[in-house]
Amino acid sequence: MNFPEYWKYYYKLVIIIPYFPLEGIIQTGNQVRNMAGRKKDPLYKSFGYAFQGIFTCIRKERNMKIHCMVAALVVIAGLILGISVTEWCICLGLFGMVMALELVNTAVEAVVDLVTEERHPLAKIAKDTAAGAVLIAAIMAAIVGLIIFVPKGLVFLGI
Repeated sequence: MNFPEYWKYYYKLVIIIPYFPLEGIIQTGNQVRNMAGRKKDPLYKSFGYAFQGIFTCIRKERNMKIHCMVAALVVIAGLILGISVTEWCICLGLFGMVMALELVNTAVEAVVDLVTEERHPLAKIAKDTAAGAVLIAAIMAAIVGLIIFVPKGLVFLGI
């Protein structure tokens, strides 16, 4: 069997890559440094920064507040209607997906605003596509929510 020439390079790449440390990080003894040679913050500080970003987004972004409110209402409805473990997993996964995309959208908008103050077609594309990703996820989550909750709601109401 004759494989094209590039396959031998792909094979080597797949074998070699797992043995390298994470990209952009140099490990020296117990210290972990980034590529610029600066010592990285401890892991607990990284989690602190992440939670700070989440809470900042919840405080400042209207749409994130809406997502949190809808998630709370879905949890209440799920408890009242007694949804299954599988349905809980689906709902939690959708909460996570929509909220994570909202965080990414907020980050994209902040970076674009930081880079340029003028209206630029590429800035518009970046902001609009990030917002579109959140919208698609939210619409799909709402559809799945209707599929899960409407039949259970009708049974609950005796209809």
